Amino acid sequence: MTKTPTIAIFDIGKTNKKLLLFDEQYNVVFEQSIQLPETTDEDGFPCEDIALLTQWVKDSFNAVLQMPAFTLKAVNFSGYGASFVYINKEGNIIAPLYNYLKSYPPLLLEKFYTTHGGESLFAKQTASPVLGSLNSGMQVYRLKLEQPALFAQVAFALHLPQYLSYILTSKPATDITSIGCHTNLWNFQNKCYHEWLAKEKILPVFAPIMPATTAVPFTNNDNEYIAGIGLHDSSAALIPYLASFSEPFILLSTGTWSISFNPFNHEALSDVELHQDCLCYMSYMGNPIKASRLFAGHEHEEQVKRLAAHFNKPYNYFTTVVCDKQILSRLQQKKNTVMQSAGSAQVASSAFAKRDLQLFNTYEAAYHQLIADIMLLQVHAIKLVLASTKVKRIFVDGGFSKNPIYMHLLAKAFPRITVYAATVAQASALGAAMVLHEHWNTKALPNNLVQLQQYP
Repeated sequence: MTKTPTIAIFDIGKTNKKLLLFDEQYNVVFEQSIQLPETTDEDGFPCEDIALLTQWVKDSFNAVLQMPAFTLKAVNFSGYGASFVYINKEGNIIAPLYNYLKSYPPLLLEKFYTTHGGESLFAKQTASPVLGSLNSGMQVYRLKLEQPALFAQVAFALHLPQYLSYILTSKPATDITSIGCHTNLWNFQNKCYHEWLAKEKILPVFAPIMPATTAVPFTNNDNEYIAGIGLHDSSAALIPYLASFSEPFILLSTGTWSISFNPFNHEALSDVELHQDCLCYMSYMGNPIKASRLFAGHEHEEQVKRLAAHFNKPYNYFTTVVCDKQILSRLQQKKNTVMQSAGSAQVASSAFAKRDLQLFNTYEAAYHQLIADIMLLQVHAIKLVLASTKVKRIFVDGGFSKNPIYMHLLAKAFPRITVYAATVAQASALGAAMVLHEHWNTKALPNNLVQLQQYP
């Protein structure tokens, strides 16, 4: 039997951990998904069980090698950012994988920014809004000051995607997509690490920076393989689009966060933008990508629970609701409409969280109002990164791309821009596979990686 050449990708989200195999045409030929139970750190705060995750990666990789239908050519990794794994000189993990949602001590935060130039200047230099633990560099700073004896044992602090690679290769590396993602580590103006790392004597714990296209040889059971060094999942998900489209576009990636990426906006971040949760990601080629964030998926999840309880419907009843333009028209005509200006994208929730559900006769009407409320903030967030760029298309991927009300309102809000629902099979994993293309794939990149559906 002829075996199919494949690349294995570990795509590690906070909730779902996936292992996928792609063939040379970048079709998914095998997929496994699992949810691993969390553990807690020394303060009792929930966090990733890094030992359990490590064992799952090792076991899953060895299981792939036993599959009779496939020949493994390479392996790479995509994962969520803003989380560090701390390794000592023996290669052992010596601290929890601290959760980026953990609150940050206010006095320590104040001490940091007072010492290193103030919030405004520092945020501009690092393209990182002030986000506490979500600025992953602040986690290392906290470890050094609060647990100096433990920090003294750290040989390498690896962002999670690079640690995933380290599990198999034992070779520490740093990747630009992880450094450049609201970490407080990278000076976007000087294109190097920010000087605070040297001043605080933290720089030595970071592994050498390697190109995202690096292929690391390693041995497993006397057989030779190659591995990538891993990518931040948001940057990895953009790769299929950058490979497929050259004219200016915005990618609206929707999930728990709705992130608007504009790879064609090269203007420096302003104070106004930073205060409204704009930031820069980094492409795998090392180019800044202006982006804005909205916690829209999280709000949607919370509010549909509320709707289900109030109207006595199943949680997923919203998936049956079609776009009713008459309902939208009636909502617009009411005085208590959501169609009013939004001052900021960075708010806890839209107007819907405070709406009285007794005012809605049906679930359908209330759900249309929810999406309209979210869309008001979404349009504002997109405009923050749209600026003066000549964007002609908006691609929407993820959960909201399948929502007809959301897509209709988005297309209506940008009548001069063509809006598409975009479908990419496992975009983050696909991007991680594509960066190693020349190292494992004998065929040309296919031209149908992104499937589009236009919304007029």
